[in-house]
Amino acid sequence: MKSLHLNMYKKISYIAAVMVVLTGMTVKAQVTTQSPYSKFGVGNIKGMLLPQFRAMGGISTGVYKPSDYYSNVNMQNPASYPGIDLTTVDVGMSFGLTNLKSGNTSESSFNSTLSHLVIGVPVNKHSAMSFGVVPYSELGYQFTNSATLTGTGANPSSQNVNYIYSGEGGLTKAYIGYGYRFGHLNLGANAEYLFGNMLQSRSTEMVTPADQVDNSLNSRMQNKNSVGGISFSYGMQYDIPLNSKTSIILGYSGSSASTVNSTKSYIVTQYTKTAAGDENLSLIHI
Repeated sequence: MKSLHLNMYKKISYIAAVMVVLTGMTVKAQVTTQSPYSKFGVGNIKGMLLPQFRAMGGISTGVYKPSDYYSNVNMQNPASYPGIDLTTVDVGMSFGLTNLKSGNTSESSFNSTLSHLVIGVPVNKHSAMSFGVVPYSELGYQFTNSATLTGTGANPSSQNVNYIYSGEGGLTKAYIGYGYRFGHLNLGANAEYLFGNMLQSRSTEMVTPADQVDNSLNSRMQNKNSVGGISFSYGMQYDIPLNSKTSIILGYSGSSASTVNSTKSYIVTQYTKTAAGDENLSLIHI
């Protein structure tokens, strides 16, 4: 019994150390995407799905162990963890090709980023645990709207202006979960931590003709949103064997109510631009 407790303690210590490293890597990593649609909400939602389940249309609640030849981590339903009979490391990258078109103008971009890093560890023949980090949402865009401002009075003048919108960042979810098998019934739960930073800005720049000196005072408003919160998810699966090779698995998964904290900060800057295009900050309000 003492040896069992010692081995369990070593596994927990190892898992804790790996979680700290993974979280640090994810915090420093920048999610890469280019989509004007990510401007809204928390960005483009990725979902807590591995590619093998995404390829099946998101079906995962009833998936226990799709093959006897390899272990599979299904964190969408932690009740599936007892099917992990080998230490499993699942690492992936995602690639995206975006083609944007407006009128006669089009633009293509190629982006790649670390998709996920998930680890499954069997504890004994009846249970296993899993932990890792997966992207939750991606934020990344930059586009410009041009307009003409017309003054009032007897001799109104006009001024061309560019409104530049940009954003970067995203949210990441780290989790750790445990599942246990009671005969034909599996039960499991995950503790999840959602965190990340999202930075969005809007710049207003006056357009000066090339033959004139640019002394315009431009402005930029930046909005930084830092998000963090803990949530819990749970699940169950029941295995109904039909014969030695076929069985029906009934699955259920859900999540509890959670509170996510959000801290927003705003920075407004005014600046002029040099002939080389560099910015000279003249006034900062926090």
